[in-house]
Amino acid sequence: MPLNFALIGAAGYIAPRHMKAIVDTGNRLVAATDPHDAVGVLDRFSYEVRFFPEIERFDRHLDKVRRGPEEGRVHWVSVCSPNYLHDAHVRLALRNGANVICEKPLVINPWNLDALEEIERETGREVFTVLQLRVHPALLALKERLEAESQATRHDVVLTYITSRGPWYHVSWKGHEERSGGVVTNIGIHFFDLMLWLFGRALDVEVHLREKTRASGLIELERASVRWYLSVERSDLALSALEQGRATHRSITVDGEEVEFTEGFGELHTRVYESALAGEGFGIRDARPSIELVHRIRSTVTCRGTRRHPRLNT
Repeated sequence: MPLNFALIGAAGYIAPRHMKAIVDTGNRLVAATDPHDAVGVLDRFSYEVRFFPEIERFDRHLDKVRRGPEEGRVHWVSVCSPNYLHDAHVRLALRNGANVICEKPLVINPWNLDALEEIERETGREVFTVLQLRVHPALLALKERLEAESQATRHDVVLTYITSRGPWYHVSWKGHEERSGGVVTNIGIHFFDLMLWLFGRALDVEVHLREKTRASGLIELERASVRWYLSVERSDLALSALEQGRATHRSITVDGEEVEFTEGFGELHTRVYESALAGEGFGIRDARPSIELVHRIRSTVTCRGTRRHPRLNT
């Protein structure tokens, strides 16, 4: 029997990936909410979705169907709202008897995770988050290779992620650190989670550059030193990328060898959903290390540093 999903943040950029994952896993999207009503995308997936521009009416609807027959209840809620609202919207879903799949980052500040764990226990429901790089085939292969090595082996890693954003970005919630967590959290959380997943817990952190649109630093992990650089400045892209019309550059090198994972992103949300529905998804415990790390980075005083990302040495 298909499960019923509701979705918070239906007008956002990432919402269609969640809608597709719901349908691709054989389930139904039955309700959605967003303060913006430009949500014609819903019709690509179902003509039977109840839509609520007000979160209060959406909450009332979930409570109403929770008290009705099983076939009408909402079993899962997908949270695709702005980062600073994730915590509140996950709580809303749990208290209405639903399990949750929440976009990254699960929360901005690590202390909010403690309260979510408590509400999980109170309600008997579970929270999962989207850590899709952990299910990318090329990165799974890399993890398998690293796990075959001696635990004493250390690596030199250079992480670079540049994703072009226009002036709208800085006006929107994404451009305000208190709402998005800033560049380090909003665009970096997946990659910091990946580094922790591959190379172990963080031992030391240095921050060499902190601007509204760029950040860079060094993380000492158990099995790697990671020099990282994040940017939403189009001018940081190489001329060759601009000439080819590319808006994004992502690169990870391990001991000078490039890890190729440019392709294969189309189905990652579906794989995350499959894992969560099987009870094997990425929960609060999985999300905690990267959320604690980015909070630590945001709280670290900038220093000159001696082992800087190559882009800071040019």
